[in-house]
Amino acid sequence: MTTKKVALVTCYFQPNYGSQLQAYATQLLFDKMGVANETICIDGLRKEINEAKYRYFLSRVWDVNTVRDKLATVKKVWAVKTKGSAFRANMAERRRMFDAFARTMFHVSRVYNSKEELREAAHDYSAFVVGSDQLWLPSNIEADYYTLNFVPDDVPKIALATSFGVSRLPKRQARKAERFLGRLDYCSVREQSGRRIVKELTGRDVPVVCDPTLLFTAGEWANAVGAERFVEEPYLFCYFLGNNPVHREFVRRFKQETGYRIVQLQHCDEYIGSDVGFPDIAPYNVGPKEFVRLIRDAEYVFTDSFHCSVFSMLHSKRFFTFRRYSTDSIVSTNGRLYSLLSLAGLENRLLRGTETVSQCMELPVDYAEVHERLADLRRLTMRFVEDALSKFGIEYKETL
Repeated sequence: MTTKKVALVTCYFQPNYGSQLQAYATQLLFDKMGVANETICIDGLRKEINEAKYRYFLSRVWDVNTVRDKLATVKKVWAVKTKGSAFRANMAERRRMFDAFARTMFHVSRVYNSKEELREAAHDYSAFVVGSDQLWLPSNIEADYYTLNFVPDDVPKIALATSFGVSRLPKRQARKAERFLGRLDYCSVREQSGRRIVKELTGRDVPVVCDPTLLFTAGEWANAVGAERFVEEPYLFCYFLGNNPVHREFVRRFKQETGYRIVQLQHCDEYIGSDVGFPDIAPYNVGPKEFVRLIRDAEYVFTDSFHCSVFSMLHSKRFFTFRRYSTDSIVSTNGRLYSLLSLAGLENRLLRGTETVSQCMELPVDYAEVHERLADLRRLTMRFVEDALSKFGIEYKETL
């Protein structure tokens, strides 16, 4: 049996609630199983990875969907420069919360200054695990880090609940995906659409397993994030990444019906001017821990986010999920919402925003059945992980 550490290739550093929480949950999984692990430090690799992603986006300047998607980032950067010192201070405060979480919550490896240097050190690890989140987006395939192509053939490579983020790949990235998917020793995906992509490209039938955040119950998450409330009064919690006014209008009508004040995390993926003045409370001192607590203690949750929907389910919340994208274009990430809600049997929580508030308030949720489904999905996921570790002689504690 090996005593080497497992290397985790995750997006732990990204200032995004879902990215950091799923990376942390991946680490927490291996900690719980008693498997020595460390998350590969991104610091020395970031420049190499980003340059490849920039080249990809430049190659797609003709594609209206890709350009529209990237404009959100440009708007956010421009807002930091132009919206005044108070806005800059707010965004800096939020970034400090993310940086503190990344710095204090992860077992991070030493710095590797290139993928080649990491390749040379690969035999120091018992296996490389990539996952989950949208790590196989077309831009990430071009960046060629989350593909694990740098890992030698004789070092085990495992994909845990990894997501393509989109329902189909452009031709160039599909050809590259066919190659790296074929090198993976064990592969699982997070969505049915990902399973279809892998099947079409490689002929492999791979399991759909759950996002690592779903592997832990609400009680287990309380141990990680704390029990105290972030907002004392009853409230409606909003976490919208897309700019869809109809979703905000739905929440306004909900406020009129319930009398609860609105708490919103603003300008997370892009600067949305129309959100200014929308909530009653707009905190910025919110890291991943506070994010989970805001969901947990809300009266109702409104979101277009995959991971906000996940934590709403885990905490048995009355929640509503909206499509972030109006169509299922090549950059749309709607597919992962469809898959998540379908797996939990909660398709009725997916709204357009034009529904009647009173009818939505009466929508039933059988959380006993939901948690049974999630427990089944956990068992399936844990069997996949245990099978992979056993295959490569990696000792673990059984948790089922």
